[in-house]
Amino acid sequence: MLKTLARAGLAGAVCSVALSGAVSAATPAEFYKTKRMQLYVGTTPGGEYDTQSRLVSRHLGRHIPGNPSFVVQNMPGGGGIKMALWLFNVPAKDGTNMGVIGNNFPAMQAVGHPSVKIDFTRFNWIGAIAPVVETLGVWHTTGVTKFEDLKTKTVIAGATGTASITYLYPTIMNKYLGTKIKVVPGYSGGSIINAALEKGEVQARNNSWSSWKATKAQWLKEGKVRVIVQAGPKAKDLNVPSLEDLAANDNDRKIIGLVVSGAYLGRPLALTPGVPADRVAAMRKAFDDTMKDPVFLAEAKKLRFDIDPVRGEDMQAYLAKLMTFPKALVPQARELIR
Repeated sequence: MLKTLARAGLAGAVCSVALSGAVSAATPAEFYKTKRMQLYVGTTPGGEYDTQSRLVSRHLGRHIPGNPSFVVQNMPGGGGIKMALWLFNVPAKDGTNMGVIGNNFPAMQAVGHPSVKIDFTRFNWIGAIAPVVETLGVWHTTGVTKFEDLKTKTVIAGATGTASITYLYPTIMNKYLGTKIKVVPGYSGGSIINAALEKGEVQARNNSWSSWKATKAQWLKEGKVRVIVQAGPKAKDLNVPSLEDLAANDNDRKIIGLVVSGAYLGRPLALTPGVPADRVAAMRKAFDDTMKDPVFLAEAKKLRFDIDPVRGEDMQAYLAKLMTFPKALVPQARELIR
């Protein structure tokens, strides 16, 4: 995974990880033995964030010392920012509260987005099952078959909140690549946008390549949706251009890179700030062990999820690097991440 981050031009030497809290009196095994973990998801049920979270929750407890149980709770709102703010500020900071964080939020922090009133580098990042290949899929009735068609045809894309990647992805295409996409925000989740595609309310949406394959494989097989462009780590099984390669110059490429930076984080799990260091270490090891668990891998394969783990320590370093985004480019990036 470090090689992937290096290719993105954002990896640096691994910085010292900010693990809040002193080592607790009780060992992790003693602490977690009687606990129930809360895993919060900032989207509606059925999308990739939700599906991956529930997949991990069914296996992670076996590898955490003390074997705590898991309860998954959905807390949609604002493209996931409602849950992230709540997780940062409200629940106990003892290692029993975890969330799957919107992977675009660190980029929002890097440009000073007004809705981000927290420091995402203070979360204790645990890991993700794989980085994400972001894509734009277009419904078959539009007649759009290749990227260049989006410069001459107007299509309507559904999105959640204006802070979400579902909104930012087509917006950045309009501004920097000359496409004519009308973006309609306000949908409560990816599964709702999919329903809108089927009903003809919208004609396109941002989605990850893994999500298309996991949740709408039949659409791909039948040609109901066509993936036109990708961003982030390039998929080996997807032959379409990338946003980064289509950028006109280096500064545009850096701005696009910031907007899609969350792709390298995947669907990232994090504990609240302030968790004792030994519990964070135990949780990260448990996640790493889960990613090698044959039972977990078998279920992930059944769900059509590729496993290429992103480790928590690497996430922590990656986020620190994101916060060094060139200040001269912040005003332009902020126009998009708003």
